Amino acid sequence: MSQQLESTSHLLDRARSGDQTALEQLFARHLKPLQRWASGRLPRWARDVADTDDLVQDTLIQSLKRLDAFEVRRAGALQAYLRQAVVNRIRDEIRRKGREPENIDLDDVLVDGASSPLEQAIGREALQRYEGALERLTPQERDAIVARIEMGYSYGEMAEALGKPTADAARKAAQRALVRLVEEMKRGAR
Repeated sequence: MSQQLESTSHLLDRARSGDQTALEQLFARHLKPLQRWASGRLPRWARDVADTDDLVQDTLIQSLKRLDAFEVRRAGALQAYLRQAVVNRIRDEIRRKGREPENIDLDDVLVDGASSPLEQAIGREALQRYEGALERLTPQERDAIVARIEMGYSYGEMAEALGKPTADAARKAAQRALVRLVEEMKRGAR
């Protein structure tokens, strides 16, 4: 089996048995999509020396160290697990920065009220409607949306991540999930 086409579940099994190469492949497979997904989710005021990409990388490293505690229940479960770990880490970072007094000279304060890139792209209200609608979808629909829209997976990558037999099956699953997402967003706007 080609290393590039090796299933996530097979890589997980190898990594759990101590195969460092499999662990590195899992890391490489998930790092860039998670960084793309997380981009703009950490507010500018909560960023410091470590930017969002560093936060994602650190979270991925820590999560992959705890693979023994992870239980695969369905296709795409690792992706969902890692995404949730990043969300939790972002929330922790926001709380930490909120409690930590900033050491600044008030004479030189410039207020940066700029929205994150994601908020600028779709607007804060639309983002809230989107996230609310996403929560009302089935796990399979949510995984398809996140994989395609937020993480930028190709249909081939989606097929592998979601356990679909072909790229076309993944494309159709994404289309159906998008239709449901739009319906839920409209319902949430009322």
